[in-house]
Amino acid sequence: MDPFIQLVIEAWRIFRMPKETKVPLPTLERLATYFRYLSELASSDVETISSAHIEEATGIRAAQFRKDLSYFGEFGRPGIGYGVRDLLRRIARILKVEKEQPVILIGAGNLGSALVGYSGLRKYNFNIVAVFDSNPNKIGYKLWDRDIYDIERLKEINESLGVKIAVVTVPAANAQNVVDRLVESGIKVILNFAPTTLKVPEGVMVRHVCFIQELTVLSFFLDSDEV
Repeated sequence: MDPFIQLVIEAWRIFRMPKETKVPLPTLERLATYFRYLSELASSDVETISSAHIEEATGIRAAQFRKDLSYFGEFGRPGIGYGVRDLLRRIARILKVEKEQPVILIGAGNLGSALVGYSGLRKYNFNIVAVFDSNPNKIGYKLWDRDIYDIERLKEINESLGVKIAVVTVPAANAQNVVDRLVESGIKVILNFAPTTLKVPEGVMVRHVCFIQELTVLSFFLDSDEV
């Protein structure tokens, strides 16, 4: 899954879901899939779709698509289907990506640079507003067009920014210390690329992105005769 779709999911769960509402995590993941697909349709000026069209394009059953939407009210009209732009706007509001979500990034290395330069962020209304690092050879310089700040100033700077979402791209040995600082600075949602398990207090959510794990799972499906 696109790592920033994972951010969409966690941001929604932190900021929008009433405590009494029970929406399964797989439903949120599918909503993010619908959002991405509808964005493509809207950019191609497609006006309406049906649940059968969704099934054909995404592989998600039409009945499941209708059930996922039913958690949030009534959508579409019988015999007509769903207006692409209207459905896109409503899902954007549900996932809280109808407006810009500021993000801070910790770790100005190769992966951090790739993420800051990732054009897909703006498509989903995520904006990396500050980058932090502990390397004195990087502090004070720019990563793309973002200033790199000393991580010692994280709490101070975020007091003015008020950011709740962070991306961590530091080595595993430094990750827990970084996350502790993020929690102290008011961060509620963390997307972690460090290959390690992190401990966070109640009320803070972490999603892990592990390329090695995904490649390992994929390798299982290789035909042994072809290796």
